[in-house]
Amino acid sequence: MKDWVDDHVDLWSEEWPELDRQVEGIAVRLQALARYLDRHRDAVLAKFGLQWWEFKTLHMLRRGGTPYQATPGQLAKLLSMSPAALTNRLDALERRGYVERSHDRDDRRKVVATLTPAGHEIWERGVGQIQQVEEELIHHLSSDDRIRVEALLRRLLQATEQQPG
Repeated sequence: MKDWVDDHVDLWSEEWPELDRQVEGIAVRLQALARYLDRHRDAVLAKFGLQWWEFKTLHMLRRGGTPYQATPGQLAKLLSMSPAALTNRLDALERRGYVERSHDRDDRRKVVATLTPAGHEIWERGVGQIQQVEEELIHHLSSDDRIRVEALLRRLLQATEQQPG
């Protein structure tokens, strides 16, 4: 069964005969699926009044396990951002009651950001609904197909990790 990407590939292969039809088809489908997941994730987060950057920051705090805290420097590194930009994020999340900052008990010079109960609750509600969107998409594949797709995507991702930069 054809999809819109087949039409895209047909059009471009006429305009550009050197085009590798398979590569184009795979790349465009991967991009379309990523956009689909991004749109649906953003729609879920909007229901909770969250933006992606807010959720991602809460997510990084949550992933560290109990007591769900990290230094701003650790968070900045995990989120690949500058400490100054992270400070602005933490300020906004603290105003909303999702994060609180305090000084480390053992080293008063060190600041620690902690996920509050409200932050944990909104993260949990959001991640649950995002997981549901992902499950609804993947549900279209059989169990065997899921195993094959996961293995193939792992190989592609590993190939990107081998490349410099």
